[in-house]
Amino acid sequence: MSEHFKVSSNPHIRSKLNTSGIMLAVIVALLPTAGYGIYHFGARAALVILVTIASTVITEVLFGLYKKKTTVTDLSAVVTGLLLALNLPVSIPFWMAVLGGVFAILVVKELFGGLGQNFMNPALAARCFLLISFPVQMTDFTYDTFTGATPLAALKAEESVNVMDMILGRTAGTIGETSMIAILIGACFLLLLGIIDLRVPGSYIVTFLLFAGLFGGRGLDPAYLSAQLAGGGLMLGAFFMATDYVTRPITVKGQYLYGIFLGLMTGIFRFWGKGAEGVSYAIILGNLLVPLIEKVSRPTPFGYRRHGGQKHEK
Repeated sequence: MSEHFKVSSNPHIRSKLNTSGIMLAVIVALLPTAGYGIYHFGARAALVILVTIASTVITEVLFGLYKKKTTVTDLSAVVTGLLLALNLPVSIPFWMAVLGGVFAILVVKELFGGLGQNFMNPALAARCFLLISFPVQMTDFTYDTFTGATPLAALKAEESVNVMDMILGRTAGTIGETSMIAILIGACFLLLLGIIDLRVPGSYIVTFLLFAGLFGGRGLDPAYLSAQLAGGGLMLGAFFMATDYVTRPITVKGQYLYGIFLGLMTGIFRFWGKGAEGVSYAIILGNLLVPLIEKVSRPTPFGYRRHGGQKHEK
């Protein structure tokens, strides 16, 4: 046997990044989106963000006291609260934001074992919980001068939209979904640091564009496809929630399959569903299918070959 082979215990791949470092990078990457949301919607957006983050952090602290183990310093509760806040309308009552934060941490995260054990993205699970429980308040985007329908709702009603306004963020919507530019600035930051890669968001976006071109009714109209990309929570979901380490597949092939599934489901919800959006539900369904995706995309171990669906030693 070659002397170049060395046997050692795991982990075999090491990184200087730890959980708190990754979470801090995500927080920094979300600052442009959060900052634009505050600029766009005013001081109430800042209050919604602060209240939601406070609810997730306090819930994690209190549960940590119960189980006698503090995990709030890993900053994951801050990331969850920030992501949830960016997925809420600015007009939402504060108590609903608090309820969503408590649900995200207590029900979705801590009761399943804490960070790394949750089976779905806590922020998106809380958003879906609020959407089901309070559909009127969660779809009310009326605030100050923004009284019209969201761009996606206008597109679904076959009304014209201003694509440049959608890209810049001069539209109605949730606090963090309006500015495509702000979201992409944060996404580029994470890509440059190597925190995320393009496997999931790339396959997600490309699949959705193909679906929109085939079934959106406008063909490959660049303006229409651009509006579909810039509207709603597609970009925020693709780069900041579909890439969640815990709830995405760990296999390379599985990540591509996962992104394709998300693109298909988002297209089905947007074009054939009752509502105008579908990103949150698509990602949640994708989270539930991750064990199956990992099973079918598991690579063949070194020294084995596949034969008739079974693994055999060479």
